[in-house]
Amino acid sequence: MRDNRLAAATTFRRQDRFDNLHPCYAGDLGISPNPKLAARVAAADLVLVVGTRLGEAASDGYKYLSVPRPEQKVIHAYPGAEELGHVYQADLPINTGMPQFAAAVRALEPIDSFRWVGATEAAHRDYLDYSEPLPNPGALQLAEIIAALRQQLPPDTIVCNGAGNYSGWVHRFWRYRKYSSQLAPTSGSMGYGVPAAVAATIVHPDRPVLSFSGDGCFLMNGQEIATAAQYALKPIFFVINNGMYGTIRMHQEREYPTRVSGTTLTNPDFAALGRAYGLHSEKVERTEDFAGAFARARQSGRAALVELRLDPEAISTRISLSRLRESSLAQQGAKP
Repeated sequence: MRDNRLAAATTFRRQDRFDNLHPCYAGDLGISPNPKLAARVAAADLVLVVGTRLGEAASDGYKYLSVPRPEQKVIHAYPGAEELGHVYQADLPINTGMPQFAAAVRALEPIDSFRWVGATEAAHRDYLDYSEPLPNPGALQLAEIIAALRQQLPPDTIVCNGAGNYSGWVHRFWRYRKYSSQLAPTSGSMGYGVPAAVAATIVHPDRPVLSFSGDGCFLMNGQEIATAAQYALKPIFFVINNGMYGTIRMHQEREYPTRVSGTTLTNPDFAALGRAYGLHSEKVERTEDFAGAFARARQSGRAALVELRLDPEAISTRISLSRLRESSLAQQGAKP
């Protein structure tokens, strides 16, 4: 939309659909979004939904809009007629393909959005603030590492990840600049990041490709690094090792604090495993050691695996494991 000054947000793991440094970008709506962005949606008088189902992941469990009739006015443009009105009853449902919708919008007269300039600028500032690194427990600061990567690598870098709490650091602190630079499952599939990076490198051998996996996530399909070695591909695989299935552990501590079951992992030496497959491998336990390890990985001329040892207390970008447990116990009226 020409001369548009309206705030725009992407949905869960579709952050590359809009340049994150565009002055209208307000962030992504998905699982655990920026609370300020969620509040903006709740306070909006009109929400224009284009090309998304507004399913459970994209709406953070159907929290943004009330079901079935939102309090906000909603225009919903989507190519599948069966989806329109399936969950949300829009004031104006539009059954259309996205190219056709874009062409129709471009033919319209630009709206006078000057009155929203201040709100849009504030929404973008809120996004920038939210994507600045915050400390986590332990010697390895994952947000700082993600921020360092985004500063060193070009805007067309392809970022791949699977499912798990570790991906929260990637989504929050990486800034996606180019369309088709994010490969991540909206269905929550573990094990996606490694094969996605292999495929991305085959299709785009001239672009940097990063793969992020948790330790449990990597163990699902990590053997696909053999494919990278076999075909002389050069993605860099990051394995974020905290010794557990972090997302499930988070749910355990939130619902049944201290009752841990089946989420602890006995892992291999991932760096040694990478070397066994013929990759350049590094193990990083402190933030200050990352720059050298990453430089060596890039200069190796082959696929590389970098194991990042993350403190188990760093359960998410917002809260530590101990604080989560204490909060859950307090809510249930128990003592730690």
